[in-house]
Amino acid sequence: MLNIVLVEPEIPQNTGNIARTCAVTGCKLHLIEPLGFSVSDAAVKRAGLDYWHAVDVAVYPDIDRFFTDNPDAPENIWLFTTKAVTLYTEAVYTPDCFLMFGKETAGLSKNLREQFSDRCVRIPMRDIPAARSLNLGNSAAIAAYEAIRQLGKLQELR
Repeated sequence: MLNIVLVEPEIPQNTGNIARTCAVTGCKLHLIEPLGFSVSDAAVKRAGLDYWHAVDVAVYPDIDRFFTDNPDAPENIWLFTTKAVTLYTEAVYTPDCFLMFGKETAGLSKNLREQFSDRCVRIPMRDIPAARSLNLGNSAAIAAYEAIRQLGKLQELR
């Protein structure tokens, strides 16, 4: 199963959109705290996320706990960052890989990018100051569908 990992996401609508992508693709969603919102049952119901029950979600108190609970992640991780040289289409995705994204205002930490420098990829875009990156939800969807395409699993989605 593919995994989408959000490190300290801040905007609930972005996480909601990514959760919907996970629901329709079968990806597992990993959320690393602190979160900029609540994922309690009441909050999810209030937000009208009627597909939340169809998402396999794991929440971790910090990045260290994520790696402790997912010991295979370091060998199967791809970090999405605007600071990478390698294009996301050049990565070779595995069935259980982890697609990691940083928070909306800061992206992934320099420490993570340096630790996994050979696993950093980017989605190409025009260089215009007003748009420093794609929306997080769009980026996660692009990444998930590229991994699904590479794995030959598109036909399994209806």
